[in-house]
Amino acid sequence: MIILIITAIAALIIGVGATYLVFRYSANGMLQKAQEEAEIIKKNKIIEAKEKFIALKAEHENQVAAAQKKQQEHEDRLRQREQQLNQRQGELQRAQNELNQRSQQLEQQKQAADFKQKEIERMHKQAQQQLETLSGMSAEEAKKQLVESLKDEAKTNAMAYINEVMEDARMTANKDAKKLIIQTIQRIASETAVENSVSIFHIENDEVKGRIIGREGRNIRALEAATGVEIVVDDTPECITLSAFDPVRREIARLALHQLVTDGRIHPARIEEVVAKVKKQVEEEIIETGKRTTIDLGVHGLHPELIRMVGKMKYRSSYGQNLLQHARETANLCAAMASELGLNPKKARRAGLLHDIGKVPDEDPETPHALYGMRLAQQFGEKPDICNAIGAHHDEIEMETLLAPIVQACDAISGARPGARREIVEAYIKRLNDLEDLARSYPGVVKTYALQAGRELRVIVGADKMTDKETELLSFDLANKIQNEMTYPGQVKITVIRETRAISYAK
Repeated sequence: MIILIITAIAALIIGVGATYLVFRYSANGMLQKAQEEAEIIKKNKIIEAKEKFIALKAEHENQVAAAQKKQQEHEDRLRQREQQLNQRQGELQRAQNELNQRSQQLEQQKQAADFKQKEIERMHKQAQQQLETLSGMSAEEAKKQLVESLKDEAKTNAMAYINEVMEDARMTANKDAKKLIIQTIQRIASETAVENSVSIFHIENDEVKGRIIGREGRNIRALEAATGVEIVVDDTPECITLSAFDPVRREIARLALHQLVTDGRIHPARIEEVVAKVKKQVEEEIIETGKRTTIDLGVHGLHPELIRMVGKMKYRSSYGQNLLQHARETANLCAAMASELGLNPKKARRAGLLHDIGKVPDEDPETPHALYGMRLAQQFGEKPDICNAIGAHHDEIEMETLLAPIVQACDAISGARPGARREIVEAYIKRLNDLEDLARSYPGVVKTYALQAGRELRVIVGADKMTDKETELLSFDLANKIQNEMTYPGQVKITVIRETRAISYAK
């Protein structure tokens, strides 16, 4: 048994040794083969490295050559620019030398000119002294005399030219203007309303007067305090006088009296209640009147406050002409005239309706009504051309659009036609006297006459005191002075008469 075991172990040892020998031999072969392959790879890598080095070297040489070429080109350009700069510097130097030479020549010429100027001035003074000696007057006196003669000649020529231009303008424009205005006026027809500062309230019998006065006059005092109107109860039968400059207040007092008398209850508390109610009714009536007016005229988009002012015009008057009627008439005239001239009739109607809103303010402004109306229109969003037409219709500001002269002309047409307005007799007589006195203030005027209610002024001058050209100048000066210094409706015609009369008697 032991022998078998030993034999097996010996066989195992022999097998392992053989296997080891085989493995060792095989490993040596593989190692040798790996060394050979490594040598081949090494040689290949060395060859690749050499090739890459040669390629990189060639590329570097090419880059160096290109850089050298670029540097050479840059040096060539710099050298060329340097040559050009040297050439320009030479040209500038030559130009500077020429300029210096010309400056020297100009300086010499200036010195020569100064010398000649001094010589001319000396000779001029000598000649002037000789002329003054020969003429017997100084140069200043001669200059003044020459200026005066030139002034007279220029003024005469200017007057002749102005008269010629004005006559030509009259011949070409007067006919068309008259036709346009006549057509415009014929299209519009309106009633003329005359209002006073006094209203009459009619009653059925005089017993009502006692109730209106009340115990110890308390009712009439309460009514006057509530309305701001003076109530005159006198011996005039069946009527009571309401006196106030504000037509709205008079209307409120009239309506309140009517309600009180109809109701029969007249005492201070009732008076205050009725007056408050009537004020509200009148305010609503004002707004309704403004709305109706704008609808009738086709004026849309007005601010509510402007509509209220248009309604208030119903209770205002100017020289006896109802202001709302005047505004409506002016608006229609403006639209007609604008249509004839090819302008926008809607804008013209709007400007004509609003041109007098400055006359119905809630407060009492110090500015003229045209300027105040323009300010109100600007405040409530009206366009600049409408505002300018409102402010310029009395020439208080400069006219900027064609709407302004149209509104001015139509305002004059509506207000200046016969019967449209009343004028206080004293103011009328004073205006005529001022017109005649203004003409008499000129030297050479013998008599003056204001004719046709101040629409024509005839001036008679002495034939021995003025020439024909001087009469033309007098007429022109008078027209300008009247236009600038006086206020009048329409226009004033100035006629200057110069005549020579020879008188003898047969006996």
